[in-house]
Amino acid sequence: MKITITGSLGNISRGITEILTAKGHQVTVVTQSPERVKAIEDLNATAAVGSVEDIDFLVNAFKGADAVYTMIPPNNNPDFMTSVSRNYAKAIEQAGVRYVVNLSSVGSPLAGQGPLKEYHNLEESLNGINVLHLRPGMFYTNFFGAIEMIKHQHIIGNNFDGTVDMFMTHPHDIAAVAADALDTLSFTGVNIHYLVSDKKNGNEVAQILADVIGQPISWVPFTDEQLLQGLMQNGFSKELAENYFVAMGVAIREGLLSTHYQQNKYPVSGKITFKDFATDFARAF
Repeated sequence: MKITITGSLGNISRGITEILTAKGHQVTVVTQSPERVKAIEDLNATAAVGSVEDIDFLVNAFKGADAVYTMIPPNNNPDFMTSVSRNYAKAIEQAGVRYVVNLSSVGSPLAGQGPLKEYHNLEESLNGINVLHLRPGMFYTNFFGAIEMIKHQHIIGNNFDGTVDMFMTHPHDIAAVAADALDTLSFTGVNIHYLVSDKKNGNEVAQILADVIGQPISWVPFTDEQLLQGLMQNGFSKELAENYFVAMGVAIREGLLSTHYQQNKYPVSGKITFKDFATDFARAF
């Protein structure tokens, strides 16, 4: 089959591409970087170079595809995310795509403002086709961003207490589920798949990471303002930091995500545990 993958060679899109080309599918990978063309071709895929903000480019990239994988690239500019969300929906309709696997977020049903709202809007816009919305939890790989804090202060944290459960997901688990769906196209209508690799609270996360690096680590609950300022100091825009990371932390702290997840009885379905990921974390540390 002909399958178009957005997201260039990010952690998830690369994995999807590797699996699908190995199965003999004709895969086109959308990238804005000409420098990625050779790496894409090395995976036996075809590169489509252009911007996801360009609706005409997207229509051409999607046209003729049996299925498309969509993901909104992370970006500090909320207007960019709004533009991409709208363009995907329009391009899918104009190109006549019948099957879509869309990367969303576990926070999508709680969307209010900012990026979470765009995940929700994209879900709502994909009508009249066969679509599978993947709603993963917090990415394990986000913890790589805490390496310097751990090295210098021996702490890790967020704007919620260490006893609060986090639903987390490894990008490889997402790639495996997405690739299987694109390979089989066994879904019809609108489908939602909550994809969680492991559930751990902050104290458990800190202990697991401490064990693999051989140093003490404590989980520290930050205030919303402390988290916001820390994110902005690390280059995030105020709107993105406030309406995504801080808002997600508030939803976790107040039990909104946990309640929604447990009410719907979605099982832990990923294969890579947080302890498995901790080995990779130790290598990066």
